[in-house]
Amino acid sequence: MASINFIGGEKGGVGKSVTARVLAQYFIDKGVAFTGFDTDRSHNSFNRFYSDYASPVMVDSYEGLDLIVAAFEDNPEQNVIVDLAAQTSAPLAQWIREASLLELFADMGITVNFWHVMDDGRDAVDLLGRLVDTYGGVPNYIVVQNHGRGSDFALLRGSHALQKAEAVGAHVIELPRLHDASMRKIDQHNTSFWKAVNDRESPEALGILERQRVKTWLKNCYEVFARLPV
Repeated sequence: MASINFIGGEKGGVGKSVTARVLAQYFIDKGVAFTGFDTDRSHNSFNRFYSDYASPVMVDSYEGLDLIVAAFEDNPEQNVIVDLAAQTSAPLAQWIREASLLELFADMGITVNFWHVMDDGRDAVDLLGRLVDTYGGVPNYIVVQNHGRGSDFALLRGSHALQKAEAVGAHVIELPRLHDASMRKIDQHNTSFWKAVNDRESPEALGILERQRVKTWLKNCYEVFARLPV
């Protein structure tokens, strides 16, 4: 079944683009067709790292956002990844509401996944509650505790926001942390995760243990993703 995956969290710096990149690499490694869209005009990191699969789109333009749905006309069986920039929830919700897109996706047989990527702060928890209030029980929610951006998610576990999300069937997952130095090197060289694991020759190649860490990290991420409706 095709899916559309809105990778959000509304806050900056919680790891939305990293999550989008890992999901993209997961689809590539599993041989699953997908198209990516990057709404972050400041960094375009998803498009930068996976330029063969992703393209920029303007979230404050209906014409731009309409390109996301048009991707399914070209290939209705594919998956779509939308890397949402910070503070894009309002225009996105308006676009979805005015075109009754959740109903359209249901008619097309497309699974809708809202990924809420979190650090361990209070505002990330509050924003989860707002997300569920906005869309209700129609889409799937994937709550991502990103251990690359936090280590203690006790605020989430005891929150009313999580109770609301779980009441509508949310999937709560943990995204493991990749060693900081390895992630910095990957980001500095605009390297895909595939290249990070397999490149041994170029000047920006990781060392053997760094490559093994990335390979193990991807494996752990993939085990988590395999249990999700993607």
